[in-house]
Amino acid sequence: MSLHRRLVSSRWRRWSSASAGGLLLLVSAAAPAQQYRPSFHPEVLKGPPAGPPNDVLVLGTGHLSALSETPTPAMLAPLLDRLASWGPTAIATEDLSGLQCDSLRRYPARYAETVAAYCPDPAPAGRATGLDVPAANAEAERLLANWPTVPSPAQRRHLAAVFLAAGEPGSALVQWLSLAPAERRRGDGLNDELVDLLARAERRRNETNLVSAVLAARLGLQRLWSVDDHSADAPDSTDPAERKAAGDAIARAWDNPATRARQAEDALLAKNLAQPGGILNMYRAYNAPGAPALAYRSDFGAALVEPSPQRFGRQYVGYWETRNLRMVANIRDVLGRYPGMRLLAIVGASHKGYYEAYLNQMHDVRLVNASAILR
Repeated sequence: MSLHRRLVSSRWRRWSSASAGGLLLLVSAAAPAQQYRPSFHPEVLKGPPAGPPNDVLVLGTGHLSALSETPTPAMLAPLLDRLASWGPTAIATEDLSGLQCDSLRRYPARYAETVAAYCPDPAPAGRATGLDVPAANAEAERLLANWPTVPSPAQRRHLAAVFLAAGEPGSALVQWLSLAPAERRRGDGLNDELVDLLARAERRRNETNLVSAVLAARLGLQRLWSVDDHSADAPDSTDPAERKAAGDAIARAWDNPATRARQAEDALLAKNLAQPGGILNMYRAYNAPGAPALAYRSDFGAALVEPSPQRFGRQYVGYWETRNLRMVANIRDVLGRYPGMRLLAIVGASHKGYYEAYLNQMHDVRLVNASAILR
């Protein structure tokens, strides 16, 4: 029996001693609330706006750090070629912004684990530049507002150092990759420690470094936009029994045919990853029209109806929806600041359906079909 039907059954038992008239009155009063649909639909009120629209291409990705094969430039080339052909003018990544990390650091009782997992340490760059995170973000904005058409290597090195101090290593890597190899050296705010950090970032196996930053440098973009959000994170319960109960409940929910279908598809994709077009085929699968619904049935939809009395599944789904709403709000903020963008949003494949559903509600957002770009 589904959780919804359990609740209905429970209500029926509770009120079984009520009079028939009272029950009819209760049902008639409750029905409109259950059937209510809002009359206002922002997703159909798209203008058109004055000037070019905000086009958004959401690219669902597997996390490259988890792949059995290390992606090489040759393996990634077919994907990068297709994304470049679309011509994005901005790229959003699944990274926490330096400003959010700076905020989370101020509340270690709640966010210490989040900071350790998702926030790079800006302190070395802060010492090198003399800038804390807010000041470095302000300085990066000031520099970009007056950025020359053909920046000098010294300007790029300096901006890379400022981005590192701002807690934006992805954008720092864009500047680093935009330098000729001989100019990737210390100076202009970059000391040996920061140069080593950037050199290691070139080889780090994740989609921000191997796809987003490489593509941005190739297209002449100056930065990435970090739009991930972990402000809904909270520490696990201190009660071991409760932690185990929560983990067991979610694991039971995830043990379903949709999960097994996803696992089988992932195994097949992994087997052929090193073959010609293997990476591109992975992206085609993750961005296929049916992929978001399969992810929902496997994960969030299954958790929504798991029957634990503590409602662990609903807590998990609440976190997931909150995180996606805030991530999309960060994207909408960028589009609102610079109307007329062609924005590529690269995000873990399980987020893709939520990204597109929420973005589609925005008046000034027009979605682009990723499958058409990846053909």
